[in-house]
Amino acid sequence: MTKTIHLGNVSKLYGEVVAIKDVSFSLREGELVALVGHNGAGKTTLIKAILGLLRPTGGTVRVLGEDPVSGNLGVRKEVGYLPESVSFHMALTGREILTFYAKLKRVPADRWRKLFDQVGLAEAAADRPVRTYSKGMRQRLGLAQALLGEPRLLLLDEPTSGLDPALRRSFYDLILDFQRKGTTVLLSSHALSELEERAERVVIINGGNKIADGTLDELRQIACLPTQIRFKPSSDAAAHSWFDGPVRWTERRDKFLEASVDHDAKIAVLSAVTSDPAALTSMTVIEPTLDDVYAHFLQRQGRKP
Repeated sequence: MTKTIHLGNVSKLYGEVVAIKDVSFSLREGELVALVGHNGAGKTTLIKAILGLLRPTGGTVRVLGEDPVSGNLGVRKEVGYLPESVSFHMALTGREILTFYAKLKRVPADRWRKLFDQVGLAEAAADRPVRTYSKGMRQRLGLAQALLGEPRLLLLDEPTSGLDPALRRSFYDLILDFQRKGTTVLLSSHALSELEERAERVVIINGGNKIADGTLDELRQIACLPTQIRFKPSSDAAAHSWFDGPVRWTERRDKFLEASVDHDAKIAVLSAVTSDPAALTSMTVIEPTLDDVYAHFLQRQGRKP
């Protein structure tokens, strides 16, 4: 598949302050990648380097095969960007703002109608001044301008800030639709639970360094975090038979047995628990979350999450 973004040993220094150091990774066409890190980790600096808003101190950045700093109009038209803090001229209407950005990207100005529907803004809001918009409406307007021209690359920085749960779901439905059409999505967010089931890959940044990169399953294997297994035996007698085994089960008030099982032992324990289905009334397997994995890699680097 075609590389949409390639970073090779990218560094950025501000005087003696190192914002990012020797960061390398590539994004391919149609990938949805989560960029994860605490405030000040270097995520925004990386995004600005990809946009061509700053020149790296060292290393190479290529977006759709070009150096983004060169200002190639053909490349810029293929990139959509939603910053963390959306800011528009409050006296302009939604229609005027999208028309303005459409002219900048040289796409048909009438695309605003379709985009207003796509991002969940009522068409009646198109002719209202932005100062009358709620925070969530301004965020959706920002997403609409990012989607102008159906970009091949979307850079989204905290995109669901200010959106209620229903609008967050519709936002991800829209982004996943673009991804299925081949758009590469790099999404930076602190809402890790939202990314867990949507991101195909996670890149973790800490102190300007890339400290982890892979699918969530790959990062779980590297972290070797335990899996929680919880089941309810069909009788009290069956419950007590488990206490003499190698796994340390704890009986909860609701009569469920629970244990933390090492990654390497998980399959064997699940096989033993399910060997007699009639002895169980219910079972739940809880894998380490993205929050757990993120905390693990930060702690391994000596920083508390």
